[in-house]
Amino acid sequence: MVLAEDRDCLRAIALMGGIREPVFISSQTLGEVLETSPQTASRRLKSLEGQRLITRAINPDGQHITVTKDGEDELRREYEEYCRLFGHVGGHYSLPGTVISGLGEGRYYMSLEPYKKQFLRHLGFEPYPGTLNLRLSGTDIPTRKKLDALTWVVIHGFSADGRTFGAVRCLPCRINDIPCGIVVPGRSHYPEDIVEVIAPVGLRDALGVKEGDRAVIEVAYD
Repeated sequence: MVLAEDRDCLRAIALMGGIREPVFISSQTLGEVLETSPQTASRRLKSLEGQRLITRAINPDGQHITVTKDGEDELRREYEEYCRLFGHVGGHYSLPGTVISGLGEGRYYMSLEPYKKQFLRHLGFEPYPGTLNLRLSGTDIPTRKKLDALTWVVIHGFSADGRTFGAVRCLPCRINDIPCGIVVPGRSHYPEDIVEVIAPVGLRDALGVKEGDRAVIEVAYD
């Protein structure tokens, strides 16, 4: 088993280019990279060499070091472990919220033809003229923030009748089996605990919910 300190040293050598070709490194330089003494850096190199994770050609002023195939395999194993920890392997986020009343503006904006055409193209449906507004609990706000790292659709703004209508960000989602989209107006400073959702149907009627009832948004990721 490779010690964590040795793996840190191996990774540093690889980042210097030691996987591609021999790199010239002095114990002094390596110690600075590892934030340790040259003597400790030298011991790490001897340990890696003894485990056949690197090869060394030692000169009076330094050494040429190459990461071996075994060393590369060790780093690949570490990489795969991090991929299992942080990589998206497919799944979904759940956002439960309480139904609240909005400002009534969603009905007007969702009826505008330029918006409707873009939603149809990107989401596969024309939005019902109105939105469902949900208030998240404090414990679900961190999950809501994770959605910002996903790929959102940009619904472009436009001008009509002397007015300018701003861009909207949209994220595909579902409530029960109904395809939906979370919308965030580009110009608004939206409260982080409020989520506004569009759908091809009136969600309150389709879900049978009213003010204060609970609904759960499901957002899939790859």
